[in-house]
Amino acid sequence: MSGDIAGKVAWVTGASSGLGHRFAQVLAGEGAVVALSARRGGRLELLGAEIAAAGGRALVLPLDMQDVAAIRAAAARIADELGPIDILVNNAGISRQARLEAFAEADYDVVMNVDVKGAFFAAQEAARQMIAHQRQGRIVNIASIAAFRALGQQAPYSMAKAALVAMTKCQAKEWGRHGINSNAICPGYIRTEIGGDFWDTEGGAKLIAGLPRRRMGEARDLDGLLKLLCSGEASRFINGAAMVADDGAMA
Repeated sequence: MSGDIAGKVAWVTGASSGLGHRFAQVLAGEGAVVALSARRGGRLELLGAEIAAAGGRALVLPLDMQDVAAIRAAAARIADELGPIDILVNNAGISRQARLEAFAEADYDVVMNVDVKGAFFAAQEAARQMIAHQRQGRIVNIASIAAFRALGQQAPYSMAKAALVAMTKCQAKEWGRHGINSNAICPGYIRTEIGGDFWDTEGGAKLIAGLPRRRMGEARDLDGLLKLLCSGEASRFINGAAMVADDGAMA
């Protein structure tokens, strides 16, 4: 445990798997009290038990990020049970794949509602608490290199991640005066369960072969960047940044 994250109240959305699961583990390992939210409550319970067994403290909050009223209720419960939010890791996200001309309205809506609308209102609730309690807050929005390049058959996902980067800059401009830093992490190709079996297919192998070091990233490769952006002191002059961590994929 190191740095100034210890004792902070951190809310991680989309914590049931993938990057969110790892982010929650990292922050708990740094001594933060962690609120875990995602739709899959059973997985959150397992993660919460793991954190508790390691000597940490976690609050499990099953949550659908499409439900703004539920987001507000979750934020209020965090404040009641853990204290005001110091750190928000806005990680919850979803993707749907189809050609532009065939993309269904329902799939478009779920991507935008979870990836953009949900993230917007989670940040709003966290910032309200930070401002009211004069917290030197840290908001970390998890975007993607998809914000800067078109991914095949995933237009709404790329659009949503670009919106997160723009939202990050708006947050930095408006909330910086309150001592809140807002930044985005834009990962490259990271192996998580969201990618399913694609990386083991011929198409996945071809994509990996085109990367500078012919390798996928792992969730742990983002640990240092996460800790930097969640730190009060180390990130004091980093605000409004969209930080790419892609092992040179866009070089």
